[in-house]
Amino acid sequence: MTDIAGPPHPYPSVPHRLRWSAATAAFQIEGARAADGRGRSIWDDFVDTPGSVLDASTAEPGPDSYHCSSDDVALLQQLGVDRYRFSISWVRVQPDGRGAASPAGLAYYDRLVDELLAAGVTPFPTLYHWDLPVSLEAEGGWLARESAERFAEYTAIVASALGDRVRHWYTINEPVSTSLQGYAIGELAPGRQLLFDSLPSVHHQLLAHGRAVSILHEHGAASVGIANNHTWVRPASDSDADREAAYLYDLIHNRLFADPVLTGAYPDLAALGVELPVHEADMEAIATASDFYGVNFYNPTTIAAAPEGAPVPFVQVPTPGAEHTGFGELWPIRPSALTDFLIDAKARYANLPAIIISENGASFPEPDRVDAAIDDRERIAYLHGHIGAVADAVREGVRVDEYTVWSLLDNFEWADGFTQRFGLVHVDQESSERTPKASFEWYRRLIASTRS
Repeated sequence: MTDIAGPPHPYPSVPHRLRWSAATAAFQIEGARAADGRGRSIWDDFVDTPGSVLDASTAEPGPDSYHCSSDDVALLQQLGVDRYRFSISWVRVQPDGRGAASPAGLAYYDRLVDELLAAGVTPFPTLYHWDLPVSLEAEGGWLARESAERFAEYTAIVASALGDRVRHWYTINEPVSTSLQGYAIGELAPGRQLLFDSLPSVHHQLLAHGRAVSILHEHGAASVGIANNHTWVRPASDSDADREAAYLYDLIHNRLFADPVLTGAYPDLAALGVELPVHEADMEAIATASDFYGVNFYNPTTIAAAPEGAPVPFVQVPTPGAEHTGFGELWPIRPSALTDFLIDAKARYANLPAIIISENGASFPEPDRVDAAIDDRERIAYLHGHIGAVADAVREGVRVDEYTVWSLLDNFEWADGFTQRFGLVHVDQESSERTPKASFEWYRRLIASTRS
Protein backbone atom coordinates (compact mmCIF):
# COMPACT_ATOMS: atom_id res chain seq x y z
CA MET A 1 0.00 0.00 0.00
CA THR A 2 1.30 3.46 -0.82
CA ASP A 3 1.12 6.55 1.39
CA ILE A 4 -1.16 9.08 -0.26
CA ALA A 5 -2.78 12.42 0.50
CA GLY A 6 -6.28 11.19 -0.33
CA PRO A 7 -8.04 7.86 -0.73
CA PRO A 8 -8.12 6.34 -4.24
CA HIS A 9 -11.44 4.60 -3.47
CA PRO A 10 -14.32 5.53 -1.17
CA TYR A 11 -13.51 2.74 1.31
CA PRO A 12 -10.50 0.49 1.90
CA SER A 13 -10.81 -3.28 1.73
CA VAL A 14 -11.10 -4.61 5.26
CA PRO A 15 -10.60 -7.98 6.96
CA HIS A 16 -13.65 -10.19 7.27
CA ARG A 17 -15.53 -9.75 10.54
CA LEU A 18 -13.39 -6.85 11.75
CA ARG A 19 -15.18 -5.15 14.65
CA TRP A 20 -15.55 -1.37 14.70
CA SER A 21 -15.26 1.00 17.62
CA ALA A 22 -14.81 4.63 18.64
CA ALA A 23 -13.06 5.89 21.76
CA THR A 24 -13.06 8.66 24.36
CA ALA A 25 -11.57 9.20 27.83
CA ALA A 26 -13.28 10.42 30.99
CA PHE A 27 -11.21 13.52 31.82
CA GLN A 28 -11.33 14.65 28.20
CA ILE A 29 -15.10 14.53 27.74
CA GLU A 30 -16.99 14.30 31.03
CA GLY A 31 -16.63 17.81 32.42
CA ALA A 32 -18.43 18.25 35.74
CA ARG A 33 -15.19 18.16 37.69
CA ALA A 34 -16.90 19.09 40.96
CA ALA A 35 -20.09 17.04 40.53
CA ASP A 36 -21.38 14.43 42.95
CA GLY A 37 -18.34 14.14 45.16
CA ARG A 38 -15.76 13.52 42.44
CA GLY A 39 -12.22 13.71 43.81
CA ARG A 40 -9.20 15.45 42.32
CA SER A 41 -6.86 13.74 39.91
CA ILE A 42 -3.34 14.67 38.84
CA TRP A 43 -4.89 16.22 35.74
CA ASP A 44 -6.98 18.61 37.84
CA ASP A 45 -3.77 19.82 39.45
CA PHE A 46 -1.99 19.99 36.10
CA VAL A 47 -4.60 22.11 34.32
CA ASP A 48 -4.90 24.40 37.34
CA THR A 49 -1.17 25.14 37.19
CA PRO A 50 -0.61 28.34 35.15
CA GLY A 51 1.24 27.74 31.89
CA SER A 52 0.70 23.98 31.81
CA VAL A 53 -2.07 23.96 29.16
CA LEU A 54 -1.43 25.64 25.82
CA ASP A 55 -4.67 27.64 25.68
CA ALA A 56 -5.15 27.83 29.46
CA SER A 57 -8.40 25.86 29.17
CA THR A 58 -9.65 23.64 32.00
CA ALA A 59 -11.71 20.89 30.28
CA GLU A 60 -14.94 22.64 31.27
CA PRO A 61 -17.54 22.20 30.03
CA GLY A 62 -16.20 20.57 26.84
CA PRO A 63 -18.54 17.82 25.65
CA ASP A 64 -20.00 17.64 29.20
CA SER A 65 -20.65 13.93 28.75
CA TYR A 66 -21.40 13.55 32.44
CA HIS A 67 -24.69 15.31 31.68
CA CYS A 68 -24.92 14.45 27.96
CA SER A 69 -24.10 10.75 27.82
CA SER A 70 -27.40 9.99 26.08
CA ASP A 71 -26.28 12.23 23.21
CA ASP A 72 -23.06 10.25 22.91
CA VAL A 73 -24.90 6.93 22.90
CA ALA A 74 -27.25 8.19 20.18
CA LEU A 75 -24.24 9.14 18.04
CA LEU A 76 -22.67 5.71 18.56
CA GLN A 77 -25.90 4.00 17.59
CA GLN A 78 -26.10 6.16 14.48
CA LEU A 79 -22.51 5.26 13.57
CA GLY A 80 -23.29 1.56 13.86
CA VAL A 81 -20.17 0.69 15.85
CA ASP A 82 -19.91 -2.66 17.57
CA ARG A 83 -18.25 -1.28 20.70
CA TYR A 84 -17.58 1.95 22.55
CA ARG A 85 -14.26 2.44 24.28
CA PHE A 86 -14.74 4.92 27.13
CA SER A 87 -12.83 5.27 30.39
CA ILE A 88 -13.95 5.16 33.98
CA SER A 89 -12.66 7.98 36.14
CA TRP A 90 -10.88 6.59 39.18
CA VAL A 91 -11.67 9.75 41.18
CA ARG A 92 -15.38 9.59 40.35
CA VAL A 93 -15.56 6.04 41.65
CA GLN A 94 -13.06 6.31 44.53
CA PRO A 95 -12.46 10.02 45.21
CA ASP A 96 -9.36 9.58 47.38
CA GLY A 97 -7.93 6.52 45.65
CA ARG A 98 -8.74 4.21 48.54
CA GLY A 99 -11.70 3.19 50.64
CA ALA A 100 -15.39 3.07 49.82
CA ALA A 101 -16.78 3.87 46.39
CA SER A 102 -18.87 6.92 45.59
CA PRO A 103 -22.44 5.74 44.91
CA ALA A 104 -23.05 8.73 42.61
CA GLY A 105 -19.89 8.05 40.61
CA LEU A 106 -20.73 4.40 40.11
CA ALA A 107 -24.32 5.31 39.23
CA TYR A 108 -23.12 7.42 36.28
CA TYR A 109 -21.24 4.50 34.72
CA ASP A 110 -24.05 2.13 35.60
CA ARG A 111 -26.46 4.29 33.57
CA LEU A 112 -23.99 4.63 30.70
CA VAL A 113 -23.52 0.86 30.47
CA ASP A 114 -27.27 0.30 30.44
CA GLU A 115 -27.79 2.97 27.77
CA LEU A 116 -25.12 1.41 25.56
CA LEU A 117 -26.55 -2.09 25.89
CA ALA A 118 -30.04 -0.80 25.12
CA ALA A 119 -28.64 0.83 21.95
CA GLY A 120 -26.96 -2.40 20.84
CA VAL A 121 -23.43 -1.09 21.52
CA THR A 122 -21.05 -3.23 23.59
CA PRO A 123 -19.44 -1.26 26.45
CA PHE A 124 -15.64 -1.60 26.43
CA PRO A 125 -14.33 0.51 29.32
CA THR A 126 -10.78 1.45 30.22
CA LEU A 127 -10.08 1.37 33.95
CA TYR A 128 -7.23 3.90 33.89
CA HIS A 129 -6.81 6.70 31.38
CA TRP A 130 -4.38 8.90 33.34
CA ASP A 131 -6.60 10.27 36.15
CA LEU A 132 -4.54 9.16 39.18
CA PRO A 133 -5.99 10.46 42.49
CA VAL A 134 -3.89 13.33 43.87
CA SER A 135 -3.73 11.62 47.26
CA LEU A 136 -1.81 8.73 45.68
CA GLU A 137 0.48 11.06 43.75
CA ALA A 138 1.32 12.78 47.03
CA GLU A 139 2.53 9.39 48.27
CA GLY A 140 4.74 8.80 45.23
CA GLY A 141 2.20 8.12 42.49
CA TRP A 142 3.27 5.48 39.98
CA LEU A 143 6.81 5.68 41.36
CA ALA A 144 5.42 3.89 44.42
CA ARG A 145 4.46 0.23 44.46
CA GLU A 146 1.48 1.05 46.68
CA SER A 147 -0.34 2.61 43.70
CA ALA A 148 -0.53 -0.80 42.02
CA GLU A 149 -2.17 -2.24 45.13
CA ARG A 150 -4.64 0.64 45.32
CA PHE A 151 -5.44 0.12 41.63
CA ALA A 152 -6.28 -3.51 42.35
CA GLU A 153 -8.74 -2.38 45.04
CA TYR A 154 -10.32 0.11 42.63
CA THR A 155 -10.55 -2.57 39.92
CA ALA A 156 -12.42 -4.89 42.27
CA ILE A 157 -14.92 -2.14 43.11
CA VAL A 158 -15.67 -1.42 39.46
CA ALA A 159 -15.80 -5.09 38.48
CA SER A 160 -18.23 -5.84 41.31
CA ALA A 161 -20.51 -3.01 40.20
CA LEU A 162 -20.43 -3.49 36.42
CA GLY A 163 -19.10 -6.99 35.79
CA ASP A 164 -22.58 -8.48 35.51
CA ARG A 165 -23.02 -6.55 32.23
CA VAL A 166 -19.52 -5.53 31.12
CA ARG A 167 -17.51 -8.45 29.77
CA HIS A 168 -14.69 -6.66 27.90
CA TRP A 169 -12.10 -4.40 29.56
CA TYR A 170 -8.96 -2.38 28.99
CA THR A 171 -6.78 -2.08 32.08
CA ILE A 172 -4.22 0.73 31.64
CA ASN A 173 -4.02 3.22 28.77
CA GLU A 174 -0.63 4.22 27.38
CA PRO A 175 1.67 3.65 30.35
CA VAL A 176 4.47 4.95 28.10
CA SER A 177 2.88 8.39 28.01
CA THR A 178 2.44 8.50 31.77
CA SER A 179 6.03 7.38 32.38
CA LEU A 180 7.93 9.28 29.69
CA GLN A 181 5.82 12.42 29.28
CA GLY A 182 4.37 12.59 32.78
CA TYR A 183 7.26 11.53 35.01
CA ALA A 184 10.33 11.85 32.75
CA ILE A 185 9.98 15.18 30.94
CA GLY A 186 6.93 16.81 32.51
CA GLU A 187 4.85 17.48 29.39
CA LEU A 188 1.84 15.70 30.92
CA ALA A 189 0.53 15.21 34.44
CA PRO A 190 1.95 14.90 37.02
CA GLY A 191 4.55 17.18 35.42
CA ARG A 192 7.66 15.54 36.89
CA GLN A 193 11.08 15.83 35.18
CA LEU A 194 12.97 12.78 36.37
CA LEU A 195 14.36 11.50 33.05
CA PHE A 196 15.43 7.84 33.48
CA ASP A 197 14.65 7.98 37.21
CA SER A 198 11.00 7.91 36.07
CA LEU A 199 11.19 4.28 34.98
CA PRO A 200 9.95 2.64 38.20
CA SER A 201 6.59 4.08 37.10
CA VAL A 202 6.72 1.65 34.16
CA HIS A 203 6.95 -1.38 36.41
CA HIS A 204 4.24 -0.27 38.80
CA GLN A 205 1.77 0.49 36.01
CA LEU A 206 2.42 -2.88 34.40
CA LEU A 207 2.06 -4.57 37.78
CA ALA A 208 -1.29 -2.78 38.19
CA HIS A 209 -2.29 -4.12 34.77
CA GLY A 210 -1.41 -7.68 35.79
CA ARG A 211 -3.32 -7.42 39.06
CA ALA A 212 -6.36 -6.08 37.17
CA VAL A 213 -6.35 -8.89 34.58
CA SER A 214 -6.71 -11.50 37.29
CA ILE A 215 -9.39 -9.58 39.19
CA LEU A 216 -11.49 -8.92 36.10
CA HIS A 217 -11.33 -12.57 35.05
CA GLU A 218 -12.43 -13.54 38.56
CA HIS A 219 -15.49 -11.35 38.01
CA GLY A 220 -16.42 -13.10 34.77
CA ALA A 221 -14.68 -10.95 32.15
CA ALA A 222 -14.56 -12.51 28.71
CA SER A 223 -11.64 -10.42 27.42
CA VAL A 224 -9.08 -8.19 29.12
CA GLY A 225 -6.00 -6.42 27.77
CA ILE A 226 -3.77 -3.37 28.00
CA ALA A 227 -3.67 -0.46 25.52
CA ASN A 228 -0.06 0.43 24.78
CA ASN A 229 0.98 3.35 22.61
CA HIS A 230 3.38 2.16 19.91
CA THR A 231 5.30 3.69 17.04
CA TRP A 232 7.40 2.39 14.16
CA VAL A 233 10.93 3.67 14.80
CA ARG A 234 13.42 4.34 12.02
CA PRO A 235 16.90 5.93 12.22
CA ALA A 236 17.40 9.29 10.55
CA SER A 237 20.37 7.87 8.61
CA ASP A 238 22.47 4.74 8.24
CA SER A 239 25.14 6.08 10.58
CA ASP A 240 26.03 3.93 13.57
CA ALA A 241 25.13 6.78 15.92
CA ASP A 242 21.62 7.20 14.48
CA ARG A 243 21.03 3.46 14.40
CA GLU A 244 22.05 3.15 18.06
CA ALA A 245 19.81 6.09 18.99
CA ALA A 246 16.85 4.54 17.17
CA TYR A 247 17.50 1.21 18.90
CA LEU A 248 17.44 2.90 22.31
CA TYR A 249 14.29 4.86 21.51
CA ASP A 250 12.52 1.71 20.32
CA LEU A 251 13.67 -0.02 23.50
CA ILE A 252 12.23 2.61 25.80
CA HIS A 253 9.06 3.46 23.85
CA ASN A 254 8.01 0.05 22.53
CA ARG A 255 9.80 -2.97 23.97
CA LEU A 256 9.96 -1.77 27.59
CA PHE A 257 6.15 -1.86 27.65
CA ALA A 258 5.38 -4.77 25.32
CA ASP A 259 8.01 -7.34 26.31
CA PRO A 260 6.95 -7.76 29.96
CA VAL A 261 3.28 -8.25 29.05
CA LEU A 262 3.95 -10.57 26.11
CA THR A 263 7.07 -12.48 27.23
CA GLY A 264 7.22 -12.11 31.01
CA ALA A 265 10.61 -10.37 30.95
CA TYR A 266 11.94 -6.87 30.50
CA PRO A 267 14.39 -6.19 27.68
CA ASP A 268 18.03 -5.62 28.63
CA LEU A 269 18.18 -2.07 30.01
CA ALA A 270 21.91 -2.05 30.72
CA ALA A 271 22.52 0.53 27.99
CA LEU A 272 20.29 2.95 29.91
CA GLY A 273 21.86 2.20 33.28
CA VAL A 274 18.43 1.35 34.69
CA GLU A 275 17.35 -1.31 37.17
CA LEU A 276 13.64 -1.71 37.81
CA PRO A 277 12.17 -2.51 41.27
CA VAL A 278 11.02 -6.04 40.44
CA HIS A 279 9.87 -8.23 43.34
CA GLU A 280 9.40 -11.98 43.37
CA ALA A 281 6.40 -13.08 41.28
CA ASP A 282 5.95 -9.61 39.74
CA MET A 283 6.78 -10.75 36.24
CA GLU A 284 4.39 -13.68 36.48
CA ALA A 285 1.65 -11.24 37.43
CA ILE A 286 2.49 -8.79 34.63
CA ALA A 287 2.47 -11.60 32.05
CA THR A 288 -0.90 -12.98 33.21
CA ALA A 289 -2.42 -14.12 29.95
CA SER A 290 -4.27 -11.30 28.22
CA ASP A 291 -7.10 -12.01 25.81
CA PHE A 292 -5.95 -9.34 23.36
CA TYR A 293 -3.18 -6.78 22.95
CA GLY A 294 -4.25 -3.17 22.42
CA VAL A 295 -2.19 -1.02 20.05
CA ASN A 296 -2.63 2.75 20.04
CA PHE A 297 -0.92 3.98 16.87
CA TYR A 298 -0.74 7.48 15.41
CA ASN A 299 2.52 7.93 13.52
CA PRO A 300 6.02 6.61 12.88
CA THR A 301 9.03 8.17 14.60
CA THR A 302 12.36 9.11 13.02
CA ILE A 303 15.23 9.24 15.50
CA ALA A 304 18.70 10.76 15.32
CA ALA A 305 21.58 10.70 17.77
CA ALA A 306 21.38 13.54 20.27
CA PRO A 307 24.13 16.17 20.42
CA GLU A 308 26.98 15.44 22.78
CA GLY A 309 26.09 16.34 26.35
CA ALA A 310 22.32 16.03 25.86
CA PRO A 311 20.40 14.52 28.81
CA VAL A 312 19.11 11.62 26.67
CA PRO A 313 20.89 9.89 23.77
CA PHE A 314 18.22 10.37 21.08
CA VAL A 315 16.21 13.13 19.45
CA GLN A 316 13.09 12.96 17.30
CA VAL A 317 13.38 14.60 13.87
CA PRO A 318 10.91 15.09 10.99
CA THR A 319 10.23 12.08 8.78
CA PRO A 320 11.47 12.95 5.28
CA GLY A 321 8.78 13.32 2.63
CA ALA A 322 5.84 12.78 4.98
CA GLU A 323 2.81 15.02 5.36
CA HIS A 324 1.77 15.67 8.95
CA THR A 325 -1.27 16.22 11.15
CA GLY A 326 -2.23 19.36 13.05
CA PHE A 327 0.30 18.48 15.73
CA GLY A 328 3.09 19.40 13.33
CA GLU A 329 5.98 17.72 11.55
CA LEU A 330 6.75 15.33 14.41
CA TRP A 331 3.35 13.69 13.82
CA PRO A 332 3.98 12.42 10.26
CA ILE A 333 1.31 10.62 8.25
CA ARG A 334 2.63 7.33 6.94
CA PRO A 335 0.02 4.52 7.11
CA SER A 336 2.46 1.85 5.92
CA ALA A 337 4.32 2.30 9.23
CA LEU A 338 1.34 0.71 10.99
CA THR A 339 1.59 -2.31 8.70
CA ASP A 340 5.31 -2.53 9.40
CA PHE A 341 4.78 -2.36 13.15
CA LEU A 342 2.10 -5.05 13.17
CA ILE A 343 4.12 -7.46 11.01
CA ASP A 344 7.19 -6.91 13.21
CA ALA A 345 5.15 -7.56 16.38
CA LYS A 346 3.90 -10.87 14.98
CA ALA A 347 7.46 -11.92 14.17
CA ARG A 348 8.87 -10.73 17.51
CA TYR A 349 6.30 -12.19 19.91
CA ALA A 350 5.57 -15.89 19.58
CA ASN A 351 2.57 -15.74 21.91
CA LEU A 352 1.07 -12.53 20.56
CA PRO A 353 -2.69 -12.62 21.19
CA ALA A 354 -5.25 -11.07 18.89
CA ILE A 355 -4.51 -7.39 18.32
CA ILE A 356 -7.04 -4.61 18.76
CA ILE A 357 -6.22 -1.23 17.28
CA SER A 358 -7.34 0.56 20.43
CA GLU A 359 -6.72 4.10 19.13
CA ASN A 360 -5.98 5.58 15.72
CA GLY A 361 -6.86 9.03 14.47
CA ALA A 362 -5.65 12.51 13.58
CA SER A 363 -6.18 16.14 14.51
CA PHE A 364 -6.37 18.96 12.00
CA PRO A 365 -7.05 22.71 12.36
CA GLU A 366 -10.81 23.29 12.61
CA PRO A 367 -12.98 26.18 13.83
CA ASP A 368 -14.29 26.41 17.37
CA ARG A 369 -17.85 26.96 16.13
CA VAL A 370 -19.70 25.64 13.11
CA ASP A 371 -23.17 25.84 11.60
CA ALA A 372 -22.78 22.82 9.28
CA ALA A 373 -20.78 19.63 8.98
CA ILE A 374 -17.03 20.17 8.54
CA ASP A 375 -15.66 18.67 5.32
CA ASP A 376 -12.68 17.04 7.05
CA ARG A 377 -11.33 15.18 4.03
CA GLU A 378 -7.80 15.12 5.51
CA ARG A 379 -9.09 13.02 8.40
CA ILE A 380 -10.97 10.75 6.01
CA ALA A 381 -7.76 10.22 4.03
CA TYR A 382 -5.86 9.46 7.24
CA LEU A 383 -8.45 6.91 8.41
CA HIS A 384 -8.72 5.36 4.95
CA GLY A 385 -4.96 4.89 4.82
CA HIS A 386 -4.62 3.40 8.28
CA ILE A 387 -7.58 1.03 7.98
CA GLY A 388 -6.03 -0.10 4.70
CA ALA A 389 -2.74 -0.57 6.56
CA VAL A 390 -4.49 -2.87 9.02
CA ALA A 391 -5.90 -4.85 6.10
CA ASP A 392 -2.40 -5.17 4.62
CA ALA A 393 -1.09 -6.57 7.92
CA VAL A 394 -3.96 -9.07 8.12
CA ARG A 395 -3.10 -10.28 4.63
CA GLU A 396 0.43 -10.91 5.96
CA GLY A 397 -0.94 -13.14 8.69
CA VAL A 398 -1.41 -10.72 11.60
CA ARG A 399 -4.60 -11.29 13.55
CA VAL A 400 -6.42 -7.99 14.12
CA ASP A 401 -9.93 -8.27 15.53
CA GLU A 402 -10.99 -4.65 16.00
CA TYR A 403 -10.31 -1.10 14.84
CA THR A 404 -10.99 1.93 17.03
CA VAL A 405 -11.14 5.55 15.90
CA TRP A 406 -9.79 8.21 18.22
CA SER A 407 -12.00 10.02 18.83
CA LEU A 408 -15.77 10.01 18.77
CA LEU A 409 -15.81 13.64 19.95
CA ASP A 410 -13.60 16.68 19.85
CA ASN A 411 -12.30 16.83 23.40
CA PHE A 412 -9.83 18.35 25.83
CA GLU A 413 -6.52 17.30 24.32
CA TRP A 414 -4.48 17.23 27.52
CA ALA A 415 -1.64 19.81 27.57
CA ASP A 416 -2.87 21.16 24.20
CA GLY A 417 -6.26 22.00 25.67
CA PHE A 418 -8.89 22.62 23.01
CA THR A 419 -6.37 23.55 20.29
CA GLN A 420 -6.35 20.06 18.73
CA ARG A 421 -9.48 18.36 17.39
CA PHE A 422 -9.54 14.60 16.78
CA GLY A 423 -13.28 14.01 16.70
CA LEU A 424 -15.59 12.50 14.15
CA VAL A 425 -18.03 14.89 15.81
CA HIS A 426 -17.34 18.61 16.23
CA VAL A 427 -18.00 19.89 19.75
CA ASP A 428 -18.49 23.54 20.67
CA GLN A 429 -16.45 23.56 23.86
CA GLU A 430 -18.60 26.27 25.44
CA SER A 431 -22.11 25.09 24.55
CA SER A 432 -21.26 21.36 24.21
CA GLU A 433 -23.26 21.27 20.96
CA ARG A 434 -22.36 18.28 18.82
CA THR A 435 -22.16 18.43 14.99
CA PRO A 436 -21.07 15.31 13.10
CA LYS A 437 -18.33 15.91 10.51
CA ALA A 438 -17.98 14.40 7.05
CA SER A 439 -15.68 11.77 8.59
CA PHE A 440 -18.54 10.62 10.83
CA GLU A 441 -20.68 9.87 7.79
CA TRP A 442 -17.73 8.25 6.00
CA TYR A 443 -17.04 5.95 8.95
CA ARG A 444 -20.77 5.13 9.25
CA ARG A 445 -20.94 4.13 5.60
CA LEU A 446 -17.71 2.14 5.84
CA ILE A 447 -19.09 0.13 8.75
CA ALA A 448 -22.39 -0.41 6.92
CA SER A 449 -20.53 -1.54 3.77
CA THR A 450 -18.84 -4.36 5.71
CA ARG A 451 -22.18 -5.79 6.79
CA SER A 452 -23.96 -5.90 3.46
